[in-house]
Amino acid sequence: METPRYTPLVQSLPANVPFVGPEEQERMRGAPFAARLGANENVFGPSPLALAAMREEAENVWKYGDPTSHDLRAALARHLGVAVDNVLVGEGIDGLLGNLVRLLIGPGDAVVTSDGAYPTFNYHVAGFGGVLHKVPYRDDHEDLAALIARAREVDARLIYLSNPDNPMGTWRQGAEIVAALGDLPEGCLLLLDEAYVEFAPEGTAAEVAAEDPRVIRMRTFSKAYGMAGARIGYAIGAGGLIRSFDKIRNHFGMNRMAQAGALAALGDHGWLAHVQAEVRRARAEIARIAGGNGLGVIPSAANFVSVDCGRDGDFARRVLAGLVARGVFVRMPFVAPQDRCIRISCGRPQDLEVLAGALPEALAKAAKL
Repeated sequence: METPRYTPLVQSLPANVPFVGPEEQERMRGAPFAARLGANENVFGPSPLALAAMREEAENVWKYGDPTSHDLRAALARHLGVAVDNVLVGEGIDGLLGNLVRLLIGPGDAVVTSDGAYPTFNYHVAGFGGVLHKVPYRDDHEDLAALIARAREVDARLIYLSNPDNPMGTWRQGAEIVAALGDLPEGCLLLLDEAYVEFAPEGTAAEVAAEDPRVIRMRTFSKAYGMAGARIGYAIGAGGLIRSFDKIRNHFGMNRMAQAGALAALGDHGWLAHVQAEVRRARAEIARIAGGNGLGVIPSAANFVSVDCGRDGDFARRVLAGLVARGVFVRMPFVAPQDRCIRISCGRPQDLEVLAGALPEALAKAAKL
C-alpha cells in the first residue's frame, strides 16, 4: 500500500510553486545575479530603527512571539484610525491569503480573479479546491466592473483585486472602488490587495470603513518598509471576519524579532519618505533606460516598472532570458497581452547601471532569434 494516503484533492494538484526564487535561479545558472531586480523587493532596505529593534529583540528569541501581535496591531490601529479588533497580523500577505481562502472556500466554490494577476492567490484557491474564474485585463488594468459581473454570473464567494496592480503597476482611484461596492453580489467578499499602496499617488487607497463586511484589505511590511524576509503582513476588516481567522491561523507563526522590527518601522516616517523618494527616482531611471532602447513603459504606482518590449510574449521572454544570462534577475507577466512586457523592480543606481549595460545586448540577441 502506498503511504502516506494523500487526499484526493492533493493527489489531483500539480507539484509546483508560484515563483522560482532568485536563489534557485542562481543555483541553476551557477553564478549570482549582479542585479536583483525581479522580486519587487525594497533594495533600499528597512529603517535603521527597525534593524536596531530586531537586534535588541534577538536576545529574547528563546521566547515565543506574542500570538496576538498585540503591540503591533495596536500601533497599526492607531496608524489606520481603526479599532484593534479590525486588524490582523500574519505571515506576509501570502500567509493571510491562504488563511482567508481556507476560511471561505471549499471544493467547488467559485472565486473570481484577473487572468494574469497574482499567481500565489490562485495557488491557494486551487489548494483548497476552489474553482477560479478569470477575467482579462482591460488596457493593462484589472477590470473591476467585469470582475464583479463575473462574480454575479458564477455566484462567487470571493473576488481578488490588487490596487496598485502586480504585475503591471497600474492603479485606480480608491473612490472608484468604493463606488463599485454597491454592485457586489450578496455574500461575495472583495479582497483588496494593497501591498504597494505606499508608493501610489494620493487617493489610491480605498476609504472603506473597517467594519464594512463587503471588503477585506491586505497590506505588508515587505515592500515600502523593506522587510520582505521578516514576513509581516496585515489585514483590515470587519471584527467578526478578523476574529474568524483565530479558528484556523498559525497562532505562533509570527516571530518576535519581526514583530519588534515592524513596530519600529511603522514609526519611522522619515525612512519611509526616503524610500518613496528613491523609488520615484528609480522608476524614472528605468523609464529613461527603456526609452533609450526604443521601448515604452507602463505608468507605475508600485516599486517596479513594466517595460513594453513592443512585440509579443515570445520576444519578451527572449529579452528576459538575455537579461538573466547577463546577470540581471527580472520577471515578466505570464498572460497575453501583458506578457509583451518585462517587469523590472526599482533598484539602486549601481543596479540600474548593470541593467543599462545588459538591456541593449539582450534586445539585440532577442531580435536575431
